[in-house]
Amino acid sequence: MSEETPPPEAAGRRNGADDGVDVPAPERVEELRRTLTRWNTEYYAGDPTVSDADFDAAMRELADLEAAHPELAADDSPTNVVGATSANATFAEVGHAVPMMSIDNAMSIDELRGWADRVRRRLDSAGVTSPVHYSCELKIDGLAMSLRYENGRFVRAATRGNGRVGEDVTANVATISEIPHDLGGDAPEVLEVRGEVYLPVAVFNLLNEARDAAGEPRYANPRNTAAGSLRQKDATITRTRHLSFWCYQLGELVGAEHPPGHAAVLGWLGSFGFPVNPNTATFDSLDGVIDFVEHWVEHRHDLDYEIDGVVIKVDELAAQRALGATSKAPRWAIAYKLPPEERTTRLHDIQVSIGRTGAATPFAVLEPVLVAGSTVSMATLHNSDQVAAKDVRPGDLVIVRKAGDVIPEVVAPVLAERPVGTRPWVFPTLCPCPLGSTLVRPEGEAKHRCVNAECPFQRLARLAYFASRGALDIDGLGERQLQRFIDLGLLSDVADIYSLDFEAIAGLDGYQQRSVDNLAASIEASKDRPLERLLVGLNIVHLGPAGAELLARRSENLDAIVAAEEGELAAIDGIGPVIAASVAGFFAVEDNRDLVERLRVAGLNFEGTGEATLPQTLAGRSVVVTGTLEVFNREEAAAAIKERGGKSPGSVSKKTTAVVVGEDPGASKLTKAHDLGVPILDEPAFVAFLATGELPE
Repeated sequence: MSEETPPPEAAGRRNGADDGVDVPAPERVEELRRTLTRWNTEYYAGDPTVSDADFDAAMRELADLEAAHPELAADDSPTNVVGATSANATFAEVGHAVPMMSIDNAMSIDELRGWADRVRRRLDSAGVTSPVHYSCELKIDGLAMSLRYENGRFVRAATRGNGRVGEDVTANVATISEIPHDLGGDAPEVLEVRGEVYLPVAVFNLLNEARDAAGEPRYANPRNTAAGSLRQKDATITRTRHLSFWCYQLGELVGAEHPPGHAAVLGWLGSFGFPVNPNTATFDSLDGVIDFVEHWVEHRHDLDYEIDGVVIKVDELAAQRALGATSKAPRWAIAYKLPPEERTTRLHDIQVSIGRTGAATPFAVLEPVLVAGSTVSMATLHNSDQVAAKDVRPGDLVIVRKAGDVIPEVVAPVLAERPVGTRPWVFPTLCPCPLGSTLVRPEGEAKHRCVNAECPFQRLARLAYFASRGALDIDGLGERQLQRFIDLGLLSDVADIYSLDFEAIAGLDGYQQRSVDNLAASIEASKDRPLERLLVGLNIVHLGPAGAELLARRSENLDAIVAAEEGELAAIDGIGPVIAASVAGFFAVEDNRDLVERLRVAGLNFEGTGEATLPQTLAGRSVVVTGTLEVFNREEAAAAIKERGGKSPGSVSKKTTAVVVGEDPGASKLTKAHDLGVPILDEPAFVAFLATGELPE
């Protein structure tokens, strides 16, 4: 049972309703069967309303209940049924000469070991004492497909359907370029090849970029998009989706001898020109299988297609026949499911966070759910346009996605489960801070902003940014500690950091003398940071690390920058009128000049270098920037790269040294970087790369 699913109780299971009433086993079983049947039909029609993980959890609950209550078992239960019959008659039915079975799942290494133990015991009981080998391959997140060839000619493609009867999608599948149409004279009389139709991630991203440009809703994920593409009545539309195919099994075979093992099957199919996934391996022990599984848990995002598991098969044909199958799945195969990257959960509220520049970002407050190995209770919604396009509303059941280290996001609502009476969410007009300042959306920008510089949320964010690694780099001053010091009246602005009352801090719960001494030492060390780091920490609008370094290297000291006219600043190569106006405007404000004087008294480094050129740390390097960065705009980032001897092209290639990724990056660039193994840098790593020319390990 998956770790996020509590075990069913002996007499039944709660139905999830708020009243907490336990449902008797017979009623819960019927409820689960109805729900799973509906979900199955939706899934095979290409329009699922729940994630795979939620489906698996419900299926396991039903199987456990049926095991605990044998009197409730039924032949037509979803636990005994493969796939689903189509709900419409768009395509003609096709009977499978050899049923297309499902495959059982293992959710943990312990369950995988249990399967291997059962295999060994069954083989021993059948008198098969020879060692077995395990063939491992990736479980592609696509649609199972049967391809039939007669005398070497491609004659039909059919979906799995309910395992016995599928749908004829020959015209659409014929548009997939990897699928051969003629196998040549050595082909058997009948050859049925089974595999997975899928949509490459790069193609999926390009499709979504086109829909963004057209103002149309984005596709949810590659699997659903592939399913919809195969169900097009017009095959010319399917052709434009550029679907792909991997083969993984033999079905009906007439006029040729079946190869002796699974690895041999794949090699034989490859000889006819069928695409065989290169990431397959055969092992003589379960330890090798486990290493293979753990590798792909870690590296699933290195691929240009989505996977949701690893399939392990007993390699030897004789052993497969001895093991046999249940009514639903072969006993000689199992799928190890990777941690789910999409889950459904309840969206309780949509709130807004305020950043250091006043940018207001909507985010979802969720019923906590385990996604990709971590518990997610909040997810980004990016901006008001994205909320409107997705039409997510408080109270909705929503699909949440977290892929790798990417920030969790709400993909879409489950409209079939939308509560009655909900209304579209409207972006607030007031900041959520106690001051209740106005939120405005500047012309040409995607984000709303709080216009009050005294906003306490902005103040906290400015303090945290001043202490961050890209600015003054002060250990021990994270947001939680800063908020605590603000609440206690120990600091209000960045200059107060240098007059903190360490005796008062030492008396606080959670602070021992050693931690206080470390904080004091880190603050003291920050006084010697280069002038450009101080300029960054002052949080001047439009002045990022690149512009700050230019100013520091072209000026003798901070006083010269403060005293400079706007025109003098704009004349510095790489600064320009926008940054110059912002810098001059910042130092024209009396409060900001007072802040500078307090920092001078505190002993911070005000000295520039007066140098005319920057160190050529990126000489001969090619660095691509994609997405919106926090402290650079696109032009500043490109200028920073070029001023250090590098190039900043608009596309990723084999010659690219690194790709810098901000918010909402270009999906095709990011995918190509993954495919080529190009290092991907976040903004802090980019700043360090500019300074040192060294990529992070």
